[in-house]
Amino acid sequence: MDRFKVLEKVKSWVKEVGRLQIARIHDNFEVRSKSNEHDLVTEVDELSERILIDYIRAEYPNHSIISEESGIDNRRSDYQWIIDPLDGTTNYTHGFSLFCISIALQYQNETILGLVYLPKLEYLYYAIKEEGAFLNGQRIKVSTTERLEKALLVTDFSYYRDENPDNNADYFDKVVKQVQGTRKTGSAALDLCGIAEGTLDCFWELELRPWDIAAGALLIEEAEGKVLTFNKEEKLTIIAANNRLLELIMKKLKI
Repeated sequence: MDRFKVLEKVKSWVKEVGRLQIARIHDNFEVRSKSNEHDLVTEVDELSERILIDYIRAEYPNHSIISEESGIDNRRSDYQWIIDPLDGTTNYTHGFSLFCISIALQYQNETILGLVYLPKLEYLYYAIKEEGAFLNGQRIKVSTTERLEKALLVTDFSYYRDENPDNNADYFDKVVKQVQGTRKTGSAALDLCGIAEGTLDCFWELELRPWDIAAGALLIEEAEGKVLTFNKEEKLTIIAANNRLLELIMKKLKI
């Protein structure tokens, strides 16, 4: 498989889906809750996902697919696509620009291609394994920040915070007074892109899923950063930064 040709196809797919999302952002579309009132899905999420899956099925009918809304379609293939058709759904329902499409391709469980597209901002992040990470054609790298006092951190709080109200608050309290600043964008995929391009210094979050992080994790690794993930009951904890900050934040968080 020519990964560069695949990348060009995926770029065209996400741009088409992005145009749809922009066209519908101020419509009176249906919004529903999934696991709880914080975990939203819209008809635009579902339509975006159908378009992406249809393209994959047309080009690669034997590939497996994991997607946020449809779940797992296992074709017993060495290749597997991981899709989040609209990350930042709550932002989207408010007409806020920080939402994105995230898509990754794995071969034998190793991510070989990742792409994140922000339609409103026209930011296209992409990476091919061992070929570097890029934003709109320009090479990107993680920050060189080496002290927590100079670091801008980003995190978020789980959809399941009602079940476990302190699920991230205790970790947050451990570092918030020791860093230069903290941010919350509402999109894990976007947060990972910020780490990859060096505008954010460190990211951690609890209770994520593969579609939240697959593309962004490759971007960081190809931007010379480091990503650690920990599995817990099918949910993922992730920490990402440059090598030095990762050591420091691990000591503070003690995850």
